[in-house]
Amino acid sequence: MSFSIEAPSTPLHVLRTHKDPVNTLFCSRDNERIYSGDAKGRIVIWSTRSLRPIADWLAHTDAILGAEELGENQIITHGRDNKIHVWERPEQSVAIRPVGAATLTESSAPTLCYSMDVNALNYCRFSLLPISSSDETSALLAVPNLVESSQADVWTLPSRQRLHAAIGNSQHASSKFSDGRAGNKTGIIMAMHLFHLPSTAEASGTLGLLCAYEDGGVILYRRIAPEGTQTIEGRGWEMMWRSKLHKESVMAMAVAKDDSFALTVSADNLVGKYDLTHGRSETASPGIVFRTKHPGNGAIAIRDDGRVCAVGGWDGKTRLYSTKTFKSLGTLLHHKQACQALTFASSDVGSCEVIDDDEEDMTPQEKLQRSRWLVTAGKDARVSIWALMSFEKRP
Repeated sequence: MSFSIEAPSTPLHVLRTHKDPVNTLFCSRDNERIYSGDAKGRIVIWSTRSLRPIADWLAHTDAILGAEELGENQIITHGRDNKIHVWERPEQSVAIRPVGAATLTESSAPTLCYSMDVNALNYCRFSLLPISSSDETSALLAVPNLVESSQADVWTLPSRQRLHAAIGNSQHASSKFSDGRAGNKTGIIMAMHLFHLPSTAEASGTLGLLCAYEDGGVILYRRIAPEGTQTIEGRGWEMMWRSKLHKESVMAMAVAKDDSFALTVSADNLVGKYDLTHGRSETASPGIVFRTKHPGNGAIAIRDDGRVCAVGGWDGKTRLYSTKTFKSLGTLLHHKQACQALTFASSDVGSCEVIDDDEEDMTPQEKLQRSRWLVTAGKDARVSIWALMSFEKRP
């Protein structure tokens, strides 16, 4: 059996509302909405049924770094204006508009729930970890430290209390790098992922923070302080491992849905893969490197099944790879300038909800087709939707 995919020659749909480079994309868990954010701070929420905006507003006064849904009824956005905003999510029904309906205006902006000040020097977007509780809007939020951009803070939402401060502070680190040297200069954090360590990892279930850095390295930290304990100056956290695979700064990082591995890309032609089930070791490296033929990569995404990844290039091309072998699975070409953002639709088609509108509900086959979408965006201000035909093993 060999793994194959059919790469389409043209996008299924192209969305052209943005007038500025699109920096970030997010697809809702039920595949009903696509979020796109651009370099001027504008957010557009698209209905995947009508392919028209649900909302279109200036969320920030500078470039958007990230946007994501928080629970069922809220949206969190992060801008280079050093702000994080939490908004009420608009009702889906307003997306079903007749062809030729008037363009949305700023009156379509969602209601702002609350905001917080953050450090956006890094171009590093937040990482959101929902808390399992009766309140679906409760979450932990990881962002770069307010003062030192090579360190990270973890906050609680919606209380906006800082739970852990200055993670990665080498002065108070509880362990050394795997090569035995302490206090290495990593540069600023370029990407981060807050999660609970997988069941096969050392100290499984505890809080972990994966950080990718300006020097091309990746470090996995874990909390050793008791759960709920407030920590400062990096205390209460230890470094599990450090891996440096890139020659240049990490430009983007993606983590598998089950948190078993992560991938990074950079200006070089390398893709780094990191085993997040790897325990602390003084010798064995948790990272392996794959060499591609294409340098200059700025975005990466992993499909829910963990078997396929998409890499966005500065040449505007999106390249698909097997995450196991890094065999090429096809190339998508549409964007005239750098591809800066990627997201796969959710493959859990069973989670799609019935929307109360005038349209007939989607058939199971239509939901399946939509679950195979890959959404790309770039400096050309276009958002492209690709229908990937197959992710299955074939004879």
